[in-house]
Amino acid sequence: MDHKIWDAVIVGGGYAGTSAAIYIARATRSVLVLDAGQSIGAWEPKVENFFGFPESISGKELLDRGRLQAEKFGAKFVEDTIVDGMKENEAFLLKGKKGDYRGSRCLLATGALHIPPDIPEVNSCLGVSMFFCKDCDGLKVRGKRVAVIGSNNDAVEYALGLSLYSGCVVVLTNGKTAGWDDEHAKWLQRYEVSCHTEKITEVCHDSGQISCVRFENGLCVEIEALFTTRGDIFHNGLARSLGATLDEYGQIVTGSCGQTDIPGLFAAGCVTPANCQMIVAAGEGAAAGQKINRSLFEESIVNGKLFDHRAVQIAREQTEPCVTKQPAPNHK
Repeated sequence: MDHKIWDAVIVGGGYAGTSAAIYIARATRSVLVLDAGQSIGAWEPKVENFFGFPESISGKELLDRGRLQAEKFGAKFVEDTIVDGMKENEAFLLKGKKGDYRGSRCLLATGALHIPPDIPEVNSCLGVSMFFCKDCDGLKVRGKRVAVIGSNNDAVEYALGLSLYSGCVVVLTNGKTAGWDDEHAKWLQRYEVSCHTEKITEVCHDSGQISCVRFENGLCVEIEALFTTRGDIFHNGLARSLGATLDEYGQIVTGSCGQTDIPGLFAAGCVTPANCQMIVAAGEGAAAGQKINRSLFEESIVNGKLFDHRAVQIAREQTEPCVTKQPAPNHK
């Protein structure tokens, strides 16, 4: 494997990478997916907004099904963490902890990491009662007591957005000075959303279900769900190594169908500026996979590989259907 040049090497086995692998493999291309096993999609125990699953499905099961689907069409998956990459003789050379891999095309689907609040016990509540995305999980907290941790404009807008699902929403700055602007401060007053500025020392929960948060002064706020707007870390180290342009947030800048400004290098999913939703990531991966297939086809015409492939077909196979004078059957 160290010396084989794959048609496409995909870094990241999450929704974007696996979706791209399905499209590339079904186009009879050789495709290798390098997966470090860190997709944030696996965190979600109950996905309710992925098209075609009205009874919901876990994020892990959705990923497992996608991988089986890609493997069915010939995609190869390898568990490895890629630490560096470069362009070598018109191919991408990716250096992993377990080996080196080469591809004519490279798709970066390395994703992002949602940062949980720096509060004891909060990680135990991830996906159960502690969430990052109101669009994904807002409906799960309908009618519950909800808190938003944050001290900027986003925190205020999150709280107001969650009021569509619950009438009981508070903002917790966790000891930080409120950094929202005057307009957002007026919104908090106008919509009567309370704010607590004390530092949080503990999240009380039972098997991940939050019951309250405790402050330094000993007081508690009884809640049932917690959202955070702390931010994301984008896994862009490989993109930097390969010279791709990043935006001010660290996301990989892409054009049509995931193309970066480096020829042959593509990106898809949460490491790009696209909305970080599972179904959006899968769609981005599909679009990038189609674009990779198209670029390989166009290149094969220029470099003669398609001609060589066709010459073998002509030499070994029947390449024209039989022509007879037999009348076609009548179809009713």
